[in-house]
Order: sequence, then C-alpha cells, then structure tokens
Amino acid sequence: MPADEPLKIEDAVNDTCPWSGKPIAADALTLYRGAVVGFCNPGCRDKFETAVRHFEDALMARRSERAGNSE
Repeated sequence: MPADEPLKIEDAVNDTCPWSGKPIAADALTLYRGAVVGFCNPGCRDKFETAVRHFEDALMARRSERAGNSE
C-alpha cells in the first residue's frame, strides 16, 4: 500500500477494536506490518502505536546489547 494513499476501513483485518471490543472506526486506522488494523477511536489507535514502538525499541536495544556482548 503506497504511503500517500489513505487507509480504508474496508481493508482492515479486524472488525472490532483489540483494546475495547467495540466496532472499528474509519478515523482510527493504522498500518501494522503491511496490514490495516482498525480501532474504535484514535486514542486506542495511538495507545497501540505507542505500545508497538515501546516493544520495537526494547527489541532493538536487546539486539544491540547482545551484539556488543558477542564481540
């Protein structure tokens, strides 16, 4: 999916918000690993993006740590 193309609710891989269980909304979509994921509101979407960023940063730090220890 091109970066400049808006995300569409009909492309979402889910029908309900993974945080609340409520139906997803067109203004609360994000792209995750190439797939459109929907949330019930932008707050839930932002909470997801923050969590993903946190875990990705932690994984990168661990990989860097291990790479440094193996030298």
